[in-house]
Amino acid sequence: MAHAEHPLDRLASIMAQLRGENGCPWDKQQTHRSLLRYLIEEAYEVVDAVERGSMEDLRDELGDLLLQVVFHAQLAKEAGAFNVYDVVASITEKMIRRHDIVDVECTGFLDRKSTRLNSSHTS
Repeated sequence: MAHAEHPLDRLASIMAQLRGENGCPWDKQQTHRSLLRYLIEEAYEVVDAVERGSMEDLRDELGDLLLQVVFHAQLAKEAGAFNVYDVVASITEKMIRRHDIVDVECTGFLDRKSTRLNSSHTS
């Protein structure tokens, strides 16, 4: 059975197509700077959805905010700096560094303090 394409892969591919040779003229002319107002606008719309308690709107607005992240990552990819997967890897590593309960092998959560205490009692 073939695996379905991950939605992030599809979104990144769509953004690359929009910025590509036969892409959307508006998308192709955007820069990090020109997109800033949309990034801020989408963040405020997320806040609004949360304050109104609308989970449906929150889902949609988080998608719009994610699009801004993917758009900026595509611009960075075109400049040879990084891509959206580097962004995901970066925040994943940051979460692991900041939270010692995260199992670095991503097999679940691990209370490392308890593990260290228990291993010292079994020696």
